Amino acid sequence: MQEKTYLKWYNKVGYGSGDIAGNVVYAFLSSFVMIYLTNTVGLNPGVVGTLIAASKFFDGVTDIFFGAMIDKTKSRLGKARPWMLYAYVGCAVTLAAIFAIPVDMGTAAQYAWFFIAYTLLNAVFYTANNIAYSALTALVTKNSKERVQMGSCRFVFAFGTSLLIQSITISAVAACGGGAAGWRTVAIIYAVVGLVVNTVSVLSVKELPEEELNDSAEKTQGQEEKYGLLTAAKLLASNRFYLMICGVYILQQVYGAMINMGIYYMIYVLNNENLYGVFSWAVNIPLIVALIFTPTLVSRWKGMYRLNLRGYMLGTLGRALVIVAGYMGSVPLMLFFTGVAALGQGPWQGDMNAVIASCSEYTYLTKQKRVDGTMYSCTSLGVKLGGGLGTAIAGWMLAASGFAQGLAVQPESCINMLYFMYLWLPMLISLAITLVLSRMNVEETNEKLKQQMGAEGAW
Repeated sequence: MQEKTYLKWYNKVGYGSGDIAGNVVYAFLSSFVMIYLTNTVGLNPGVVGTLIAASKFFDGVTDIFFGAMIDKTKSRLGKARPWMLYAYVGCAVTLAAIFAIPVDMGTAAQYAWFFIAYTLLNAVFYTANNIAYSALTALVTKNSKERVQMGSCRFVFAFGTSLLIQSITISAVAACGGGAAGWRTVAIIYAVVGLVVNTVSVLSVKELPEEELNDSAEKTQGQEEKYGLLTAAKLLASNRFYLMICGVYILQQVYGAMINMGIYYMIYVLNNENLYGVFSWAVNIPLIVALIFTPTLVSRWKGMYRLNLRGYMLGTLGRALVIVAGYMGSVPLMLFFTGVAALGQGPWQGDMNAVIASCSEYTYLTKQKRVDGTMYSCTSLGVKLGGGLGTAIAGWMLAASGFAQGLAVQPESCINMLYFMYLWLPMLISLAITLVLSRMNVEETNEKLKQQMGAEGAW
């Protein structure tokens, strides 16, 4: 029987455009907050890294809270849309505040200003907005194909926005007068753009009535066993594939933090800050291409395991060749091999949610209990902790290298550290992820478990 359809093409595109708003915040912060704080405000990168790491721990804790609040919400707009709509007002205000730290303020007050604004943005407003945005996938349609299409639209807008932000920000800051005023103006522009697009995204879809959403759930409610968060956490801890995924997520976030340190590499090693935007093209365009072809490749290679493993093997080779090109001083070769690495790493970006679903199935097959929601929530926690750890490590290493704010030419120790952080560490992290993925054949394991249980009919 063909599934009922709920959405028009413009609903899917409108929903997907919400990731423009999300990445106006995420891409802008992850790529430029450290260079702004060190080179414009004059803060110590090690202290900044520590504050970001501390803030991320608060960020992780609030995930479950806002998820529960959204579940309990009843309003004219539905459950998730009010949180998505109103939380972004806070996102816009705090994003502008982070890039509006008074340069003549005392250093301690500047650190406090940043920590408060950054924590409010990430742990409160962005978390509430993003969880609500993600939840809409299940609240506006019950059609599985439409949900996949909504996810694909999200990723295309997400990578496209990241590419644009990373490409134009440095030039936009200069065009707005440079310095603190330039960063503040650009942040306000991005905040307004995000606010407008987020509002359009909210209004482009409509949540289904609760009785329709709960129709199938009511039929099985009596068959489902209820258990608490602690029990669910124990189930996750006993799932080796879940632990692998958490490890990969953390490593990916550290990898991303090192790639974002490329802005320092461009300024102090390649002596051209505008190259950061060029390298962002070399990363994001191959990722988008890989995302488009991932469903076809999964089907051709009969599963995600081979595709992800082979992709990351290619990605690791690409990063190794970036090292060679970097020491040769060849920017064109660095760009080419950066693209090769991103192309190899792309399939995992496209199918990781499906891998998580398979990991949840593994828990059901081995423990006869479902922890689908908790599986995704705790993985989100791992992403945030990994992001905080990666940024903190980047700040600590930069501070330990003898980096000096305001110097056009950094000491040799700092230059050597930038080579290590931007060239060597991404390759080593990619290699570590490849080794983990080589053990993550959850699909084959699930099939064997099903066979042992008696046949597909029993399952």
